Amino acid sequence: MPVFMKNLLTLFLSVSLVCSWAQTPDRLMYYAQPAKHFEESLVLGNGRIGAVVHGGVKSDKIFLNDATLWAGSPVDPDMNPAAHTHLPAIREALRQEDYRKADSLNRRHLQGKFSESYAPLGTMYIDMAHTETASNYRRQLDLSTAISTTSYQQAGVTYTREYFISHPQQVLLIRMTASQLGKLSFNLRFNSLLRHQVNTSTNVLNASGRAPAHAEPSYRRVPDPIQYDDQKSMRFLSLVKIIKTDGKIVRTDSTIGVQGGKEAIIMVSIATSFNGFDQNPALHGKDEVTLANEWLKKAQIISYATIKAAHIKDHQQFFNRVQFQLAGRSSNASLPTDERLKRFAEGAKDPDLELLYFNFGRYLLIASSRTPQVPANLQGIWNHHLQPPWSSNYTININTEMNYWPAESGNLSELHQPLLGFLGNLAKTGAVTAKTFYNAGGWCAAHNTDIWAMSNPVGHFGQGSPSWANWNMGGAWLATHLWEHFDYTRDTIWLKTYGYGLMKGAAQFCLDILVDDGKGNLVTSPSTSPENIFITPSGYKGATLYGATADLGMIRELFLQTIAAAKTLVQDADFQQQLEASLSKLYPYQISKKGHLQEWYHDWEDEDPKHRHQSHLFGLYPGNHISVDQTPELAAACKQTLEVKGDETTGWSKGWRTNLWARLRDGNRTYKMYRELMRFVDPNPETRYNGGGGAYPNLMDAHPPFQIDGNFGGTAAVLEMLVQSRSEEITLLPALPDAWATGSVRGVCARGGFVLNLTWSAGKLTKTEISSTRGGKTKVVYAGKTQEVVLKKAEKKVLVW
Repeated sequence: MPVFMKNLLTLFLSVSLVCSWAQTPDRLMYYAQPAKHFEESLVLGNGRIGAVVHGGVKSDKIFLNDATLWAGSPVDPDMNPAAHTHLPAIREALRQEDYRKADSLNRRHLQGKFSESYAPLGTMYIDMAHTETASNYRRQLDLSTAISTTSYQQAGVTYTREYFISHPQQVLLIRMTASQLGKLSFNLRFNSLLRHQVNTSTNVLNASGRAPAHAEPSYRRVPDPIQYDDQKSMRFLSLVKIIKTDGKIVRTDSTIGVQGGKEAIIMVSIATSFNGFDQNPALHGKDEVTLANEWLKKAQIISYATIKAAHIKDHQQFFNRVQFQLAGRSSNASLPTDERLKRFAEGAKDPDLELLYFNFGRYLLIASSRTPQVPANLQGIWNHHLQPPWSSNYTININTEMNYWPAESGNLSELHQPLLGFLGNLAKTGAVTAKTFYNAGGWCAAHNTDIWAMSNPVGHFGQGSPSWANWNMGGAWLATHLWEHFDYTRDTIWLKTYGYGLMKGAAQFCLDILVDDGKGNLVTSPSTSPENIFITPSGYKGATLYGATADLGMIRELFLQTIAAAKTLVQDADFQQQLEASLSKLYPYQISKKGHLQEWYHDWEDEDPKHRHQSHLFGLYPGNHISVDQTPELAAACKQTLEVKGDETTGWSKGWRTNLWARLRDGNRTYKMYRELMRFVDPNPETRYNGGGGAYPNLMDAHPPFQIDGNFGGTAAVLEMLVQSRSEEITLLPALPDAWATGSVRGVCARGGFVLNLTWSAGKLTKTEISSTRGGKTKVVYAGKTQEVVLKKAEKKVLVW
């Protein structure tokens, strides 16, 4: 090809890419170099299989995960059967105001084992036969199609790799092409931090192995932190097959590859022996060999184009439900995403980046939460550590719940089901924990859980601080998700056959652990406030007390919801009366002498007034019983609490505070916090754990390190800025910031089974459409005006203000 033709082709490709980018800067992430670190990579997922694509030129590295691959095996919830016998002594110490003794007893007697860890399946490498430096490099992820692409030129040849994970076919596909015949040559290899073995056949690389029987949390320094046991360890199998190529297939004992081709299609099938939370995966697990081979066999006979089209359709059935647009474009919109983040952090306006971050959160939920009874964990489904941060488990004193804040309002209700289904498992182990640790009925859960539905307080039998290890309101908090799902969907059959029983069990536990404070009020005892420390007037710094505000806020919300559920189903009148009687006696919220909402029973100081947790504000958000219109004094006290804490905090905490400011209907403060969620954090290993909250180059939330909950918190906050609802009332544009004066949103869901389409200009609504998924009535509030709306199922109405 003549030089001028090559230059013309290069120009054409560059213009095409720029034009493509310019059309979708709110849905497309792109980078001008390969990823060196996880925090720069692009993540793919079908809700079970996860892939982390680095896009290297000479060697492409792809981390592989399966949502069901965990260390450990079924838990024995009766691990500390005498624990409850120490409750009277702890309560007596608290009655005597001896908090030091209460801390000691709580720690020594009311703790159990740590959770297990989410495991890294392995890494697939694509080693290219390149000898020269690449040019015109581009790596991207299209959120609207869930397809990642890497392209570059090397020695006059354009190479392209296209990656996606099909949910309908349950396989990962990679299509590799070269622009010239005979120029595509590569080898595939596999490695894993787990015990594994690799062998090959003609065109298949087989990688099998086991997860540990136990993986110690990364923050514990103990001998032999990783332990294997063939009688307990979960098995896995990964099959990597070259299903199509025009080149020559080559192999060694541990690699397969192609020489001299122009195209190659790689298919990856993964399976584990996980067979339920109560089944030993080593002895009673599924046959991962049969599963992986069946998925591969079924998918490989379907054309690549057909699988790709079905994948896009499947993904877009969720992704396209919500459309959010803002007026204005940024001059930075055509820059790589990491560059946009840097400039945004310096104050540049980039409304499409704000939309991109919102859409990325929705994308992540679709990609990580589609496996029945296996929710998204601290890192979604993406983890490459043998001992990941905080075990990459389910931390249920905020983080797991936060993952699902945008599910219902964001029109992704089906993706809530993995968490809701998991609660059925947790209630079974949690019933034993309730009895053995607290001599209570119902069910409960503590600070952490895992795929095995561990429910006990953690701390390794006396080694954990009560400030986090002994918190026991996980079941109460999680159970509120059951009512949320019903309140958005109005699925009475689901509530009757599944949700209500779990809500009742969680409420029963709370009823049983409430005690009189000596003044006629009901409080929890012992009690803690997640991960926070109080200072008594005598100067003692402790965690164990009675009547922490967070406990009582969660109990209030759960009791109110369970009463509403029982009334909806017209059943359990006696239980309703018990809940109502206890609700009326709960120790009321207290406003401190400084004007903020008290976190503790007494007006004590915090060891850290700016602490990242704000659990005592639960009633404001994600709860609904504190609000600016119905409880203005409490809302003002919540605002003062946030002022004291300040805006600077970790990533997930910033996400929570963003939602709290939205509930306080301060749009500009909410917007400020939302922008700060996108503050650029350097991925360099030497700095990425101490750079403060924000976003890494790949938009993943920096706790730091990476935790996915901050991403979901940001997406939920956008929805709260635009629409807020409670049963039978919807408020429109309650926290619209000045920066979003003109825009539109379609597909936002509201409680009661309603869906909203809104358009606004110069800060005022210009068009309001409301429809109902099941039929019903509600009040719609905007700018001090209220309209009564009654709709039939699937009926749509335009409201005029």
